[in-house]
This record gives sequence, C-alpha cells and structure tokens, in this order.
Amino acid sequence: MSDLRNQALEYAHQNSAAYLQSLQSLVQIPSISTSVDHKKAIKETAEWLADRLRKIGFKNVALYPTAGHPVVFGEYIIDRPGRKTVLIYGHYDVQPVEPLEQWKTNPFEATVVGDNLFGRGASDMKGQIMASMDAVEAVIHAGEPPVNIKFMIEGEEEIGSPNLGPFLKEKAKLLAADVVLNPDSGMLAADFPTLTYALRGLAYFELRVYGPEHDLHSGLFGGAVHNPAQALAELIAGMHDADGRVTLPGYYDSVREMKPAEREDMARLPLNDDFYKAQTGAPELCGEKGYTAAERIGARPTLEVNGLLSGFTGQGSKTVIPAWAMAKISMRLVPDQDPEEVYHQFIEYLKLKAPPTIRWEVIRMSGGPASFTDPNHPAARAMSQAMETVWGKRPVFRREGGSIPIVSDMQETLGIESVLTGFGLPEDNVHAPNEKLHLPTWYRGIDSLILFFYNYGAQE
Repeated sequence: MSDLRNQALEYAHQNSAAYLQSLQSLVQIPSISTSVDHKKAIKETAEWLADRLRKIGFKNVALYPTAGHPVVFGEYIIDRPGRKTVLIYGHYDVQPVEPLEQWKTNPFEATVVGDNLFGRGASDMKGQIMASMDAVEAVIHAGEPPVNIKFMIEGEEEIGSPNLGPFLKEKAKLLAADVVLNPDSGMLAADFPTLTYALRGLAYFELRVYGPEHDLHSGLFGGAVHNPAQALAELIAGMHDADGRVTLPGYYDSVREMKPAEREDMARLPLNDDFYKAQTGAPELCGEKGYTAAERIGARPTLEVNGLLSGFTGQGSKTVIPAWAMAKISMRLVPDQDPEEVYHQFIEYLKLKAPPTIRWEVIRMSGGPASFTDPNHPAARAMSQAMETVWGKRPVFRREGGSIPIVSDMQETLGIESVLTGFGLPEDNVHAPNEKLHLPTWYRGIDSLILFFYNYGAQE
C-alpha cells in the first residue's frame, strides 16, 4: 500500500502544471447560477466536468437534469465485498462578479499572480473540485484505488440548492456510500490544516413594509404618515437587545449550548479579536455578550441584515415618503434550531412589534438546518491523519459559521455523514472581488486527499 501511495503522490507532483492548467480552463467558464444569461455557461461547465471524469476512467458518467441546472455524476466502482465507498460532493456554479470595477484582473481569465490564482470560483469551489479530481486521478494511475469513489457535482449551491433535495430522494440508491467527502469548507491559515465538524444552518427572508399607496411629497404629508423606511428601521433595530441577543420570541429555546471542553478547544484556535479585525477591517468587533468572536461565529445563532432598499437612491435630491421599504434578513442557526420554527418566531415578533400604521409581509427565500459530525468518525480520522502527514502538524477542528445545506440533506435523506475539509483561506475573497486560490496550499490539499483515500481504505 505504501508503494501505491508514493506512486500516486509522485504522479500528482509530476503533473502539477497540468493540474493548474485544467483548473484555469474550468475557472474561465462563467458558470453564474443566479443569472439566466449564463445558462449556456452552466451547461458547458457541467459537460466539461463530465468529460474530465470520463478521461480519468469513471463509468456511468451522466448529466442528470433537474428543474434547474444539471447534476454531474460519475462512479469508479470495483465490485468486491467489504470495500468502502466515498461520495465526493461539489458545486460548479459561482457567485456573480459585481462590482466588476473592483477586480484587479478579469474574473474569468484565471490569472496567476505570484502564488495565487485569481478568478471567480477559484476558491469557491472549482479549486476544491479539481483538487479532488486530481487526487482521484493520481490514485487511479497508481493502481487499484483503495475505495470506491462517486462524484456528485451540482450547479445550484450559490442559489440555495433548490432542486438537490428531490434529486437526493430520487437517486438515493445511486448515491449510496459510506461517507461523503465535502471539500466546500476551508482552512484557518496556510499553516493551519483544518477540519470542520459543525456548520450553522440558514433561514433567509425578505421583509417588506408598506405605507401609503404610492410615494408621497414629504412636505405635504411628512409628519402625518408613518414612513415605511423609518418603520422598517425601527423593526430591525428592535431585533437585538443591548447585549447583542436576538429578540425574536423563543429564538434561543432550542439552541444547543457548548460543553465546557468544547469551549476550551475553541479557545485554543488562533481566532482572537485581532484576527477578525485584520480579516474584516472593522475598527472593533461586536456581538452577543458572554461569548468570544469565534464562539459567536461558529456556535451561536445570529440575525443579520443583508440588504436594504427604499425610496429615492439616485443622484441629487427627491423629497418623497416612499410607499414601501424592503430588507433582506438572514439568520444563521445552530444545532437543534428548526428553520420552520424560526420562521414562526419571526412572524410572531412582527405581530408583536409592527405598528398599525403599516402593513408588512415576509417572503421565505431559502433555509436549512445546522449540521454536526462526530470528529471521531473513521473518515474524519483518516483525513486528519492525511493532513498531519502533509503539513507536519495535527489539523485543528472547528465549527464554521457558514452554511452548507447539502450536509444536513445528506444526513437526513441518505443517512450519510460528511467529512468537511477544503483548502481555501480566509483571505481568498470568496463571494467578493479578487477571489483567489493560494496554490501552494492547494497542492498540499491534493496530497492530503490522496493520502485520505488510502488511510480510509485501510481502516477496518
């Protein structure tokens, strides 16, 4: 087995330039799932990935249609009793690139500058998909893979994976596996290999507040009509108390508290206030009283305003009382919180706090529960050992503040736990202008994935 490991690693090292070139080709396709204008690019990306799987040697490669964008599937199966099967998840869609003027390179030229590859999707998550495919290619080239491998790559993660749930139910037998390898996470730093064992869930809403039937002259009607923009601001301001706690009725009733040992582990992570201020550029931090920034991000629920719109926002002045106002509001949820319950808590808050001078409505946009994976799962141990071999230090285990709905969907629909890893860095500007991928870390990631397959396959 050690000879096969070494052969696979050597093959990956010899083909590192070709791996980078393939990644650049993939990043250059503008697979933006939020825009109908990029539907052709979405299909092109899916076909590109399917073709790559066929070249590696995968069978039963197909593009499965959904009500939205297709799912790419392929498998490399050796039918022998006792072999484990790893299902690798990924998404090939990317975020929009606006504001375009803030990019220093063309977001779809995949430009290498120093140790970094710049381009939309380089880190999230085309780089992670290609690291997985490159590792699998190296393992197959070395000889018989130690595990069976399946790929499932969707094209709608950046819009909430609306059609993946039905696909999982319909194709549960096809997707059967012992564990999911999900590289859609990231690392704390280039020298801190990281495994994520918990993800927050999400409940996303659009809140609309209505006042007069149409925009009004602020001189003729100001002081007599409740301004919807002001009413919305008042409602939002009341959603947190002075200690930074969310005030929705019953919001914390189901929140799973961290154990003392878990808080001690989190305290050892290199995530103090100075780290977050350096990452964000914020002058100071804020949040729920009694918890560190790392705890608030990884293990506590939140409520954030993602966008506001109302009235006249163009150049110059226009003195109006707007007829309506809108806010995009997201809530990050922790284990045991139910998105459906949170929706009703939101409605109850508005019933209690909204004045009779306005009308309001809530539109549910997307959501999903939090997920929690045992850090001692055999596959997690296999990945931890692989990272320790490559980086020369034990990886850190962390809770992550973001949401990956597919993790909880896999648990609920397929009964499969996920190993969450990835080789993106906090400074990769994911979802922002100048997204990048740190190539030395990416190459180390390929090595660690190669060793993961051998480690996991060798376990009893």
